[in-house]
Amino acid sequence: MKALLTLPDGLQHRMFAPAQLAELSDLVDVDVEYPVTDFGAAPDAVLGGVEALITGWGSPLVDAAALARMPHLRAIVHTAGTVRFVAGPAVWERGDIVVTSATEANAVPVAEFTLAQILLAGKRSLAQEARHRAERGRPSALHMPSDVGNHGAVVGLIGASRIGTLVAQLLQPFDLEVLITDPFTSAEQITSLGAARVQPEELYARSDVVSLHAPDVPATRGMVSRELLALMRDGTTFINTARPALVDLDALRDELVSGRLSAVLDVHDDLAPDDPLWEVPTVSITPHIAGSQGNELHRMGAAALEEVRRLVAGEPARFPVDPGTLGHSA
Repeated sequence: MKALLTLPDGLQHRMFAPAQLAELSDLVDVDVEYPVTDFGAAPDAVLGGVEALITGWGSPLVDAAALARMPHLRAIVHTAGTVRFVAGPAVWERGDIVVTSATEANAVPVAEFTLAQILLAGKRSLAQEARHRAERGRPSALHMPSDVGNHGAVVGLIGASRIGTLVAQLLQPFDLEVLITDPFTSAEQITSLGAARVQPEELYARSDVVSLHAPDVPATRGMVSRELLALMRDGTTFINTARPALVDLDALRDELVSGRLSAVLDVHDDLAPDDPLWEVPTVSITPHIAGSQGNELHRMGAAALEEVRRLVAGEPARFPVDPGTLGHSA
């Protein structure tokens, strides 16, 4: 089977360990050293016989023009999450091309990061550290708020996405009450995760920690509104490892600068260098480290390798993308 790497040159060595690239070369006819970064510049001799594309972050879009030059293409194996910027409408219209995603693999480190932040938020870590630094000494335990801690705390998850579902599963061993709001997931499915299905208003009002795990689609833009944030109790924490566009930034900034809420913001595309949030001690701002980094990328490489192996063996894909879900999923 002839395959083609179509991703930025050098990315293949980040996504795949050397042994994984060697395994890929054993599975299919592919040049792992010279990926195609522009379909328009690739000769017909290269594209004409290709049956599988291995794509990633920054890959060129497979549009109608590119697809016309790849009549034998039958699979797009994506080493990253969303395929929106890789598989154009023509791919789905043709109907005979399997598209897979490594979203499940990328969900693991995001869920792990979220779990850690939820448990820290239960201890009011940001607020207590800020006070500890300001006082230059250890505050008396007698002055600790009675609601600090993770025994019986309430965690609200916005979205039963792959990541949201995995976070709920990781939370099961802890003495926490988990609430989930998601219009596309049934109460039975959420109950199976050890959680309760609630409406957004109840989730914000009851939760000690609110963690966002919804996709960035038109219907979710600005879904974390001023009205919903106002329902959160004083001292509670908002976590965003999803996308900044889902949050009313002005409303969130007002709540955080006032000191009423704490936050963990791993995504923050709209923060200007002089944004006051940078100086708020009860706001953790990280450079999108929740997603796969370093050796974690090899987990996504392994997922892509498994899809290629299944393709060669004539087996069904493990994680095919359903185009019917693209309207409400990442």
